[in-house]
Amino acid sequence: MGGSIRTNAAAAMLGVSPNTLRSWERRFGFPEPKRTAGGHRQFDLAEIEALRAAFEETQNISSAVSVARERGTGPASPARLQSAFGRFDEDGANRLIEESLTVRSVERTIEEVLLPSVEALAPAHNTPPTPEYGFAWRYATGWLAATQRLAPPAARPEGVLVFDASRAPEAEALQAQALELVLRRSGLRTLTLTADSDPSRLAHAITALDPRAVVLTGHGASLDALGRLVFTARRVAGEDVAILDYRGAIPHAGSSTVEALPDMPLAAREAILLRLDARNASGRFARGASTAIGL
Repeated sequence: MGGSIRTNAAAAMLGVSPNTLRSWERRFGFPEPKRTAGGHRQFDLAEIEALRAAFEETQNISSAVSVARERGTGPASPARLQSAFGRFDEDGANRLIEESLTVRSVERTIEEVLLPSVEALAPAHNTPPTPEYGFAWRYATGWLAATQRLAPPAARPEGVLVFDASRAPEAEALQAQALELVLRRSGLRTLTLTADSDPSRLAHAITALDPRAVVLTGHGASLDALGRLVFTARRVAGEDVAILDYRGAIPHAGSSTVEALPDMPLAAREAILLRLDARNASGRFARGASTAIGL
């Protein structure tokens, strides 16, 4: 992350006056500017961003200078991306995501950087979202959608149908979108529909996908509505289709046969793949046994 900025811009990024920034320079020797031919200070952008992130964490300039000097900008982190969202800095967010992708996979960038940074800004229950959260949510959903368009074609025959009962701009909607993306990137045919889809019109979609697993996610649907979706999926796709719950979509599972998935996209994907692989192996064994009996 290169580049340099003048004193006024650096002070604005740190939320202090230019005089305060100059006093920090004199007292701590950090951030240390270079001088232009005309004698103007030019601060290294990476140093300013490192100091800002450290200052937001510590709220103490002496500690912040020590942290920033020790770790530099460090790898892209939820705190740094959250800071970019808090400044409505789309270019800064793009740089941090690209930086993360140099050291992390797409999946790990989603799970370790993007989702936590948005969820940290999420409003408390029954309170309106802040502008910062709205900006972060729209950035994240746009980035996930763009990345999904770049996903390779399906390489496996199994389909996974996701019924999403979340609503924009809930953080759960991003979790559902992230799950669909990581499933597609693992080679599975994936279709996401809203949980309020008319069950009487679902047969065509289910037949086209022929899912081996149905995932319920989001908290915006009643148990009766989810039950109707599950009934339709089993009627069309067969009783052996796996019904899975991602992040507590079922309010009261009780003795239900619905299996709970792990709460994070990567772990949920691995659980789905393991289930599909086990079912495929079981099917091959059953077909082999039938052939042997036939002989």
